[in-house]
Amino acid sequence: MVECDRSPGAGPAAYRVGFLLIENYTLMALASAIEPLRMANQLTGSELYTWQLVSVDGQPVRASDGMVVMPDAAMADGRRFDLVIVVAGINVTRSFNGREQAWLRDLARRGMPLGALCTGAYVLASAGLLDGYHCSAHWECLAALQEGFPRVRCNNRLFSLDRDRMTCTGGEVPLHMMLGMLARRHGQPLADAISDMFVCDRVREDCEQQPLPLRHQLAVAQPKLAEVAQLMEANIEEPLELQELAMLAAVSRRQLERLFLKHLGCTPSRYYLKLRLDRARRLLKQTSCSVVEIAAMCGFVSATHFSRCYRKYMGAAPKADRQPRTASLVAAGAEAAPFGEWRSPATDALSRAQAEPTFGVFRYHPLSPD
Repeated sequence: MVECDRSPGAGPAAYRVGFLLIENYTLMALASAIEPLRMANQLTGSELYTWQLVSVDGQPVRASDGMVVMPDAAMADGRRFDLVIVVAGINVTRSFNGREQAWLRDLARRGMPLGALCTGAYVLASAGLLDGYHCSAHWECLAALQEGFPRVRCNNRLFSLDRDRMTCTGGEVPLHMMLGMLARRHGQPLADAISDMFVCDRVREDCEQQPLPLRHQLAVAQPKLAEVAQLMEANIEEPLELQELAMLAAVSRRQLERLFLKHLGCTPSRYYLKLRLDRARRLLKQTSCSVVEIAAMCGFVSATHFSRCYRKYMGAAPKADRQPRTASLVAAGAEAAPFGEWRSPATDALSRAQAEPTFGVFRYHPLSPD
């Protein structure tokens, strides 16, 4: 049996955690955060933690996969918590309003520790509750956070525990953030025992970087290529010349070109352009910045040049990808079937995902039967 000591500040009462569900939240992130609390209670044989799901008005909340969850309380119910964590997911910039912001600000004024899962950091940042704090969020949301809230200290780490704020990326990372919190409050042995119960062979640290597409895949096999890709990602607004990239990576320009052609099937310039256009697409869908502003943010000399490149490689004009924020918002989720009327969760989830920057980016070609 694992021995653990309760945190002196926790006292005999259970530590009360509230999860504020934002429409289109990610169910996987929510479950990954709750399960460690459940297992802490199970392994110690005592109620160290309680948790409740909260929504704006106490009404059911639909997750990004179409599943509908009935919360335990509404924000106005006045439930007492020791920690409140915001759970968000797709279309985060359009899935909340001033009511959530006001409630969270009121909690912060009363000294409540606050957290966020997946894209929930965007909700806290929009309420001004992450200014001056280190913040982690899903990589797809980072561009909108960085551009919209310059006072937030955004990073690419898996999770951040900074004073009375805790934020993390998505997927199963909330599990590791909660294990980190449990280790701080009760000691590493309990966190390790919980990890064993979930067949988690390695507990990830907050200092680890979240894997980005490509760089993560190439980091071991082609470190030089991964290094150049990282340099490109860090210099979007003012792109580096190919010769400078080669010099910083300590390879020749010719060698760098061969690496890109061999492993990525394109030139370094083409890959760099794709990175800049992908970032532009995220900004178009997740922010209200003008096309001219986004062109400058992504290193294009003019809006005309940007629009021409965007149309050529993305297959549509920049304004076309902005439509889901306005007239096509219905297609992005507002047309979800009313509660009580059955509709395939998969169909519902697909319609809600249409405004996401990654929607449709993978060109699927069915395999022919053998």
